[in-house]
Amino acid sequence: MKKIVVKFGGSSLASADQFKKAGDIIRADKGRRFVVPSAPGKRFSDDTKVTDLLYACYALAEEGQDFTAELKTIKDRYYEIIHGLELDLSLEDQFQEIEKQFKQQAGTDYAASRGEYLNGIIMAGYLGYEFVDAAEVVCFDENGNFIPDQTNEALSKRLKDAECAVIPGFYGAREDGTVQTFSRGGSDITGSIVAKAVKADLYENWTDVSGFLVADPRIISNPEVITTITYKELRELSYMGATVLHEDAIFPVRKEGIPINIKNTNAPEDPGTMIVANTCQQSKYTITGIAGTKDFVAVNIEKDMMHAEIGFGKKVLEVFEDNGVSFEHVPSGIDTMTVFVNQAAFLEKEQEILSQLQRNCQPDSIDLEPNLALIAVVGRGMKSHRGTAGRIFSALAHANVNVKMIDQGSSELNIIIGVANADFRDAIKAIYDIFVTIQL
Repeated sequence: MKKIVVKFGGSSLASADQFKKAGDIIRADKGRRFVVPSAPGKRFSDDTKVTDLLYACYALAEEGQDFTAELKTIKDRYYEIIHGLELDLSLEDQFQEIEKQFKQQAGTDYAASRGEYLNGIIMAGYLGYEFVDAAEVVCFDENGNFIPDQTNEALSKRLKDAECAVIPGFYGAREDGTVQTFSRGGSDITGSIVAKAVKADLYENWTDVSGFLVADPRIISNPEVITTITYKELRELSYMGATVLHEDAIFPVRKEGIPINIKNTNAPEDPGTMIVANTCQQSKYTITGIAGTKDFVAVNIEKDMMHAEIGFGKKVLEVFEDNGVSFEHVPSGIDTMTVFVNQAAFLEKEQEILSQLQRNCQPDSIDLEPNLALIAVVGRGMKSHRGTAGRIFSALAHANVNVKMIDQGSSELNIIIGVANADFRDAIKAIYDIFVTIQL
């Protein structure tokens, strides 16, 4: 029988009604045998996610203050779901243990993980599936680093004979049993590693949008949905700010060739976005997507005969490395080299970096240009379409946007454009219009 791993985000499990939608989706296909739930998210716009409630509750416990009322608020959220599903299920033992662990200050990771843990128990009870505590099968080392091979072995062994199972997302445990979480959004990663362990045919990631969008809906009104995207394209867009899926969730399934389908819990009939290793399917448009991030600074370094000085680039980048600042892009010319870095990170070490650059590299001049945005135009179809860059520059010129930088990789998969923060929205609109709106 087909094996499908399904992961549901917080908004998909925020209430009993949302749970019922998830249950209907799971039961609609017998292949959906492994379920990875997130903690309950917001029920309405001004609501608070359970994970945030747990953080706030634990903060009181750390300060030695009474957290009874805050814990009751969390308990009420879960019992609201249990009663709405008409389940004969008690979480009293679990909440007594949580209270005990909070008083003993078990750590913020333990506190945050309880959201998924409790939701997993409810989901298993609702579906009649086996519950598998992620702390038993998702492994971290003593420093809190994820151990993929050990996890894959533990999960494979545990789920080998399981007909159907619920494995909570977001957390695992170190060898001594201490609970350890992934970064926020880490339930996506759990879904991915479960898919790898059971050798799934498909990993479905259910959320509150019908797939990846060509551009940010906060900038473009009703942008088109991307029907198919490759892992490489997704990496480029995620890196530049597209956040539908946690970017680390790609690696486990990519190695196994397992496709990911991003779907909408509230509109399950929508096809969503299929993420695949490779495809000969052509994009609807020349580009696949546009994403960008603001607040970078360009450090422009000039030095005559720079190109003839062996190791000059290495010396420059070592300065940033020594100060714990990672670079984003490094466009260069014969006598110039520009390093784009995150502005907030740079400002913390600004003078140390500039002094060290002066001493180590002896440039003729160093120029700083702050408040810049980087925009990635990504698409496997760009390679086969001549004049893509020309169309981008034409659109930006027409929108009166001045281009500060352009960088294109040899794969021709993406073009990175630097513009002023103030031009960020206009630039994305202009690029979207030239490649998408005109073709509609």
